[in-house]
Amino acid sequence: MHLVIVTAGSRGDVQPYLALAVAARDAGHRVTLATHAGFRDWIEGYGVGFRPLHGDPRAVLRGPGARAWTADGSWTGALRMAGQLRREFGALLGGILDDLVEVTRDADIVCWSAVCQPAAQLHEYRGVPVIGGLLQPLTPTGDFAAVGLSWRTGETPAARRANRRSHLVGEQLIWQPARPLVNRWRRDRLGLPPLPLLGPYARQRSDRYPLLYAVGQAVLPKPSDWPDWVHVTGWWTLDPDPAWRPSPALARFLEAGPPPLCVCFGSMTPADGARLGAFVREAAEQAEARLLVVQGWGELMTDAPLPAHVHVERDVPHAWLFPRCAAVLHHGGSGTTGAAARAGVPTIIAPLGFDQRFWATRMEALGTSAATLPRRTLAVAPLAGAIRRALGDPVLRETAAALGVALRAEPGTTDALARIEAHAARG
Repeated sequence: MHLVIVTAGSRGDVQPYLALAVAARDAGHRVTLATHAGFRDWIEGYGVGFRPLHGDPRAVLRGPGARAWTADGSWTGALRMAGQLRREFGALLGGILDDLVEVTRDADIVCWSAVCQPAAQLHEYRGVPVIGGLLQPLTPTGDFAAVGLSWRTGETPAARRANRRSHLVGEQLIWQPARPLVNRWRRDRLGLPPLPLLGPYARQRSDRYPLLYAVGQAVLPKPSDWPDWVHVTGWWTLDPDPAWRPSPALARFLEAGPPPLCVCFGSMTPADGARLGAFVREAAEQAEARLLVVQGWGELMTDAPLPAHVHVERDVPHAWLFPRCAAVLHHGGSGTTGAAARAGVPTIIAPLGFDQRFWATRMEALGTSAATLPRRTLAVAPLAGAIRRALGDPVLRETAAALGVALRAEPGTTDALARIEAHAARG
């Protein structure tokens, strides 16, 4: 079987699919991961085939709108970010659409991510089986509200109707901006008729091809009204490269005292992180916490000499690092949320947008997060209080540890690969 996986976005949008690709490779399949060129060396370092897609997510996050938004999470910054994305959207999606036909040319089955959902139409074009692999719940349900909103359970008939409507609205917010480009691609490249006004969703549900959610079952149990072709598998977790070793400085820092608070905002780290870094450092000092900062794609704690109780690294595998920390302060992306939850440590989540507030409020509901502190309102005193609770509340720590045990027992890529193999065999 030649499995071709197509995904786009930041590292958090790629890493789960690399974990799936490694599982498929280890099972003896040929596997190709198609994504942005900047990830080539990382992917090929795991012995996985690579093909390029248009776009450079780092360049997007270096743009003025993204810099303004990630700096403080303000509404002004969010509007500038939205404007930047609108200007760049057509060229980026148009390039990816053309690439999808080429990178899947010899696939036996195609697994697509949310950003690459048009790849599902390759089944209509050339008959190749397709399967969705998603990191956020996008299938309509009454059990909870759509991603992008806070976690809201459907405890009454009215709440369930509102939740389901929020998902249907969310589908159209994704589909309508893309509709002209996708239909032009179908007409000019695929020779297919246009999709209807409301998009591909009705066809997807009638075709009943599988959707796999790379999310923890203990965090997001399968909703009662999801059909039998939708599956929650557990998070798709990438083990560190066997050759990877921590830097000597990191090893010394971890050995020099109690487990630290880890600060990790991934691709949501501001390019100019002086303001955010100052908030975090002062709050940690008030809470008397050792501080380990993972800079990700931005800059934090680079503007002054650091005291002995603060250490900075550019990048460290979450699966290795988080179990060695007392708690994690992060942005609430799906992958980072999963890594912290699987590690069994409390979290503090400072969401910016996208699906981050959804995961933040979900972890609060499960009793494993000390606080949700949106980036735009982040202040020293509440952050210091959340750090104290994350490090010192025994009930919070026990609940987080128990959730970690449950999540580490889930099948994840094993279940996902078995469903991919079965779907490929059916053709």
